[in-house]
Amino acid sequence: MPLLKFHMYEGRTEQEVKDLLDVTHKVMVDAFEVPERDRYQVVHEHKPYQMIMQDTGLGFTRSEKFLLIHMISRKRTEKQVTSFYENLAHALDEQFGITSEDLMISISVNGDEDWSFGGGKAQFLTGDL
Repeated sequence: MPLLKFHMYEGRTEQEVKDLLDVTHKVMVDAFEVPERDRYQVVHEHKPYQMIMQDTGLGFTRSEKFLLIHMISRKRTEKQVTSFYENLAHALDEQFGITSEDLMISISVNGDEDWSFGGGKAQFLTGDL
């Protein structure tokens, strides 16, 4: 945990998507200091008319490489969050040509009681995690 939901336009190959998920996971593990197997990722692909992503007046130019990542997570420190943003933007630009203008990240914070990883238990509350 965190749970990452990736929203992107259709058209990337299966290998490109897998590589993008791998890179994002590595950056997330480093930034949030979570276990390697703490990996929960879902990909949603959209036709261009199904996803309108503007720039809130910041002057960004978006392209077909645009990527929205919605993360659901326990509370993280400001340093962890800014490290994740910066390091992911750098890695995606370097490895995939996804510029920082084409990357949007939103984090929704929730608590320990909001997670069950299976078995009908709230593992953060029971002490299993």
